[in-house]
Amino acid sequence: MKIGYVRVSTQEQNTVRQEKLMETLDVDKVYIDKTSGKNMERPALIEMMGFVREGDLIVTESISRFARNTKDLLELVEQLHKKKVRFVSQKENIDTDTPTGKFMLTVFGAVAELEREYIRQRQKEGIEIAKEQGKYKGRPAKELNGFEDIYSAWKSGKITAAGASRQLGISRSTFYRKVAGHENKGTAE
Repeated sequence: MKIGYVRVSTQEQNTVRQEKLMETLDVDKVYIDKTSGKNMERPALIEMMGFVREGDLIVTESISRFARNTKDLLELVEQLHKKKVRFVSQKENIDTDTPTGKFMLTVFGAVAELEREYIRQRQKEGIEIAKEQGKYKGRPAKELNGFEDIYSAWKSGKITAAGASRQLGISRSTFYRKVAGHENKGTAE
């Protein structure tokens, strides 16, 4: 059976281009994930890996659609190899049935991972520069309606921190951070 795997990183992104490729390749079944590829906890990927049988072929548009790091890529391909399932990546023209394909898979996976690390590094450097220039403030603080009343109830012992954080829709650690900020603001005035 020829099986296609399609992935985009978010629900808002469009899979049409990859799905068209799968139609062109005449795949029998397509699995689609709309989630980050940073790990292997993807519903369609898990379902597909459980579905494939000896002699099947998995086709993907590119390696980056299948796995985002070399370790996961090689682990997935090894699982497929054990099941005697072939893997083909169209963009990189890789076929795991050949020794060259197996080698190239490792090389392309390593290059893709290196590029992602460069992107993260550039992003971090850009944020640091923006902070130095006063242009980067981080994510805006969540507006907490009713914080004063809930804070007062907590402070007087009428409710617990868990109850207060539940009412505000935040974690207890966030509640304690808000309390500290609120109390520090009061002492600064």
